[in-house]
Amino acid sequence: MTSAIVMAAGKGTRMHSRHGKTMHKLLDRPIIEHICDTLEKLNVENRVMVIGFDGDSIRNHLKDRCDYAVQDPQQGTAHAAMQAVQLKGQKGRTLIINGDCPLITENTYRRLLEKGNEYPLVVLTTVLDDPASYGRIIRNAEGEVEAIVEKKDCNEEQLKIREINAGIYCVDNELLWKYLPEVNNDNAQKEYYITDLVEIFRRHGHKVSALIGDSEELQGINSHAELASAAKWLQRKINRGWMDRGVALVDPDSIWIGPQVEIGQDTVIYPNVRLEGKTVIGCDNVIEEGSVFINATIGNNNSINCCRITDSQVEDDNKIGPNAHLRNGCHIGNNCRIGNYVEMKNTFFGDGSKCAHLTYVGDATVGKKCNFGCGVVTVNYDGKHKFHTTIGDNCFIGSNVNIIAPVTVGDNSVLAAGSTITKDVLEGEMAIGRVRQENKPEYGLRYLKK
Repeated sequence: MTSAIVMAAGKGTRMHSRHGKTMHKLLDRPIIEHICDTLEKLNVENRVMVIGFDGDSIRNHLKDRCDYAVQDPQQGTAHAAMQAVQLKGQKGRTLIINGDCPLITENTYRRLLEKGNEYPLVVLTTVLDDPASYGRIIRNAEGEVEAIVEKKDCNEEQLKIREINAGIYCVDNELLWKYLPEVNNDNAQKEYYITDLVEIFRRHGHKVSALIGDSEELQGINSHAELASAAKWLQRKINRGWMDRGVALVDPDSIWIGPQVEIGQDTVIYPNVRLEGKTVIGCDNVIEEGSVFINATIGNNNSINCCRITDSQVEDDNKIGPNAHLRNGCHIGNNCRIGNYVEMKNTFFGDGSKCAHLTYVGDATVGKKCNFGCGVVTVNYDGKHKFHTTIGDNCFIGSNVNIIAPVTVGDNSVLAAGSTITKDVLEGEMAIGRVRQENKPEYGLRYLKK
């Protein structure tokens, strides 16, 4: 059985924020969620988040995806592990993870767990050109870890060591709980450090090993500058992966793609595009500058220019934009045209229908091959309740028409320009609902001379 203890109780003072460090967003999701996603991919059965500062935010966000333990007061890394009492008595291996290290990949954890089959304690390390203030890894002639020595305690030779502790461990769970009580706080900070387990395990005759990982992948996040650096690393990794799979990214440095997004072959994505959430994009699409998709499903062979599409679905062969906004459950059929400054909300828009510009369609069902003129509004809200508009096939909606829902417009109907429609229109009818024009001789001239 595999378990994990994620230490996420710290405030992260260098963030200078009212929110907990691990709840800051990396790309489109909180830091802590990236770690939770990876642990789920690894099929880690028992996941315990050790929370403290702003712990309710973590609990409310992750909900039942893991168990929780509270560290209060916060007295060091070993003290955090001690709070995960749910794991007492469990067999197997336990990953001990810093909650501010979201970039560690599934593959690295698998390698760590595999090494954990050979050794009861494995330390994840990395090699830095400048080890700075990190704890140095001291190995013996056999390559086993003898100790982790903090910089202030290093002698002259130890300061030259470039292999440092990344703060991630794989440990035999039964031995973890056997030896955690031996960790003491006899140090200047009066805290309980997980690094003491190395000396404790060796004192009891156990071998300790290390796995060297990529330094960029193991980077922790303690400030907004480090958060931006981590986001850039993840952006490059994700974008490179999509290009390797046949997606054309015109300017990868300006395109942001979330880790859950899926994209089909031969889709072209232009600069300054952001794709988030569970967005799924098919093949042969052209996504032009400035587009933002959040939980959007896009079919094949669409041209979408500078649009925002949220929680909505677009089928095939459509032309959308520039500057259209689809949100809250829209479903756009095939071969449609949705033009500039059109907003749709909770609307089904049928195959071959067109809505070229400056129109709002909300809470509506629109049939096939309909045509909307400029300035059409489905008036769906009376201040308290939302109402639905239903428009049949082959309808022509003239410019500047207000459709005051609930209204049903039958197939092959025409709504005359400038009309306010307040009642149902039967199939084949033309509806005209506007005040009769009256011209006043010379009144215009009098007005201009005022």
